[in-house]
Amino acid sequence: MGSFFVVFLVGLLLLQSCVVNLAISHSNFTDLSALLAFKSEIKLDPNNVLGSNWTKTENFCNWVGVSCSRRRQRVVVLSLGDMGLQCTISPHVGNLSFLVGLVLSNNSFHGHLVPEIGRLHRLRALIVERNKLEGEIPASIQHCQKLKVISLNSNEFTGVIPAWLSNLSSLGTLFLGENKFTGTIPAFLGNISKLEWLGLGENYLHGIIPYEIGNLNLQAIALNQNNLTGSIPPSIFSISSLTQIVLSYNSLSGTLPSSLGLRLPNLQLLLIERNQLHGNIPLYLSNCSQLTELILTSNQFTGPVPTSLGRLEYLQTLILAGNHLTGPIPKEIGSLRNLNLLYLADNNLVGSIPSTIKGMKSLQRLFLGGNQLEQIIPSEICLLSNLGEMDLGYNNLSGSIPSCIGNLRYLQSMILSSNSLSSSIPSNLWSLQNLLFLDFSFNSLNGSLDANMRALKMLETMDLSWNKISGNIPTIFGGFQSLRSLNLSRNSFWGPIPESLGEMVTLDYMDLSHNNLSGLIPKSLVALSNLHYLNLSFNKLSGEIPSEGPFGNFTAKSFMENEALCGQKIFQVSPCRSHDTQRSKTMFLLKVILPVIASVSILIALILIVIKYRKRNVTALNSIDALPSVEHRRISYRELRRATNDFSEANILGVGSFGSVFKGVLFDGTNVAVKVLNLQLEGAFKSFDAECTVLVRVRHRNLVKVISSCSNPELRALVLQYMPNGSLEKWLYSHNYCLNLFQRVSIMVDVALALEYLHHGQSEPVVHCDLKPSNVLLDDEMIAHVGDFGIAKILVENKTAIQTKTLGTLGYIAPEYGSEGRVSTRGDIYSYGVMLLEMFTRKKPTDVMFVGELSLRQWVMTSIPDKIMEVIDGNLLGIEDGRDVIAAQGDLLAIMELGLECSREFPEERVDIKEVVVKLNKIKLKLV
Repeated sequence: MGSFFVVFLVGLLLLQSCVVNLAISHSNFTDLSALLAFKSEIKLDPNNVLGSNWTKTENFCNWVGVSCSRRRQRVVVLSLGDMGLQCTISPHVGNLSFLVGLVLSNNSFHGHLVPEIGRLHRLRALIVERNKLEGEIPASIQHCQKLKVISLNSNEFTGVIPAWLSNLSSLGTLFLGENKFTGTIPAFLGNISKLEWLGLGENYLHGIIPYEIGNLNLQAIALNQNNLTGSIPPSIFSISSLTQIVLSYNSLSGTLPSSLGLRLPNLQLLLIERNQLHGNIPLYLSNCSQLTELILTSNQFTGPVPTSLGRLEYLQTLILAGNHLTGPIPKEIGSLRNLNLLYLADNNLVGSIPSTIKGMKSLQRLFLGGNQLEQIIPSEICLLSNLGEMDLGYNNLSGSIPSCIGNLRYLQSMILSSNSLSSSIPSNLWSLQNLLFLDFSFNSLNGSLDANMRALKMLETMDLSWNKISGNIPTIFGGFQSLRSLNLSRNSFWGPIPESLGEMVTLDYMDLSHNNLSGLIPKSLVALSNLHYLNLSFNKLSGEIPSEGPFGNFTAKSFMENEALCGQKIFQVSPCRSHDTQRSKTMFLLKVILPVIASVSILIALILIVIKYRKRNVTALNSIDALPSVEHRRISYRELRRATNDFSEANILGVGSFGSVFKGVLFDGTNVAVKVLNLQLEGAFKSFDAECTVLVRVRHRNLVKVISSCSNPELRALVLQYMPNGSLEKWLYSHNYCLNLFQRVSIMVDVALALEYLHHGQSEPVVHCDLKPSNVLLDDEMIAHVGDFGIAKILVENKTAIQTKTLGTLGYIAPEYGSEGRVSTRGDIYSYGVMLLEMFTRKKPTDVMFVGELSLRQWVMTSIPDKIMEVIDGNLLGIEDGRDVIAAQGDLLAIMELGLECSREFPEERVDIKEVVVKLNKIKLKLV
């Protein structure tokens, strides 16, 4: 609602008739003292405006921001906006008794709005938006009976909207948006007869919109991003003076009055996105001839896109996405020659993209994805010369990509994924030098990539996966200097991997799997220091797998099912051998090395016999049992004792079912977590062996990394990566910590990625069996790592479930665990679903409130969809992004529904973790 602030200029113009900056012969002592007292409160003046100008050597009527009356030479306006001042408001401002305008906007004023302002009986404009003021609005302000403008936007004011506002009969502008006001919208606002501008958006208001608002002659109303419910009062649509209606991000229901367009001839903005409105989009909207923005996205509107919208020639933004609209895209839409943004995605639209689209000459962003559009992409789309973003994905489009696509020289994002497009990629596509994002995945594109293609130096993401493209991978890819993600998987590429790919130094994701690539893995790829994901599996590659650079972080999954790869054991391939020298090495081994080894072995055996005889009563304290299949550093028992201060209780990080975890510092300064098993507990050795078996195979960014293991008669221990931010449980339930919305979603994405790797990233699935917040640890960047595989089970090949007597933790256990003892990956999904619900409600499944038939899952289920905010963790509303939480109600609903899907009673009804990853990642991207 940026245009709301135009009224400020109007308010200031009202003041100009009574103010003037004049040099005066004498100063008014009262005003001077008040101004100096105001200056004394200022702690930061970054531009030194007041420090250099507000001095006694200069008449205060000439000071910056000070305006005086002509006749009495008293301060009538104090305007210090946009100066970066940091301070509290001095109560001495109440001594400026002739003050008409107080403007302190866009600074860092904090503390309370001082009640002394109520002494300013001549005050007409109080403008203090975009500061850090808090507390309730002082009731003394009601004594300022001449107030016309009150703007307190973007502060931290609390409490309810005060009833005394109804006493300000001259009030024309009331802006209280972006604060922390609670309660309902009071009906008495409808009695302030001169009120024209009303802004209450981005607060925590609930209840209905009072119909009395329709008594006003409003020019604009903004009630967005609250918790408002009920229908929109028809009386609002009878206010013919309205130019702006902003009701987005609430829970409003009902329909829009069909006579809307007839009654709002001056309407310019109608923004009602993210609500629960239904019914058809009113035909009379086309009569709102001044309309420039129409946003009805993410509601439940049905029926067609009205053809009459084509008459709105001034329209610039049309967003109807995320509804249930049906029918074709009307050809009349081509008449919207001033339209910048057309967003019709995620509906049920059918038919073709009309060729009349060429008429939208100003169009910059086109989003038609997620519908059922068919036939070809019309070549007329190439006439949209200003187009910067185009998303036609997830439709049923067929045919070829228009050969004229190279004409869209401003295009930055092009998404055509999940269609039925065929033929080859047009060669002039590679002339789009501004392209940042390219996704043609899941089509039937064929042919080869143009050997003369030009490097797109701005391109960051290219996804051509799941097509039928063949031929060589062009060497020109090395010139894609900004590329971060390259996916050419599931095609028919052949020939070698070009050495030039090693020049894409920004690359962090590369998937070339499921092709017919042959030859060696280029050594140049070790230079890709940012590469975190690599998949070369299911090709015909041979030769050595590099071990330097990023290859040290990859697993066998990156190279499986190739022709003749060799390298380190971690990649589950044969060791590399030199065929030219193998025979000579064998002869040398037989003639020289083996006799020497035999002699040395006999000598060592004799020495060991003597040592054992002499020291048979001494316990070996330093024997080491390092994990055999992974190159871990070797750490002795003695070093572990020193690192943990002899396993001091002061170093305990936590106590688990099979032992304790200690913090330690190795000789080289590395912080580690040492998991020491209690050997007196039954099953401790079995747990240790199981954990080693799992950890030796699994390596993933979101799993706790094993550094080493140590085993002797007195101790069995795992040396693990230290997580400085502790467990997720600590962050959820400690009063000293609080996770914001984005952090919570990010952490659950991390956990889902870890499960996806365990369930699908191994030759045999791995089940965690005890997923819960205490087993999720956070590193210094708040990235989540799943740990504690002490009771994990490795499922045998071709077997989806096994019987076990080992159970996880009460509340997170899937029903089939307790009733049948069945363990499967679906059980982990159940635990994940419970965690997902717990993450955003901050209620443990074992909370005392869950008794009898009531469980965490049932409690959440009863809140969906209308009462979702009643179960969301209240702490989310009290931290910095509280307003984002209100704005994200739809996303929170989707998260809760996903948690319920994961935690269904029957295993076969639960979603797969791959689907969970996709859904949560979409929500995470929206929050970004």
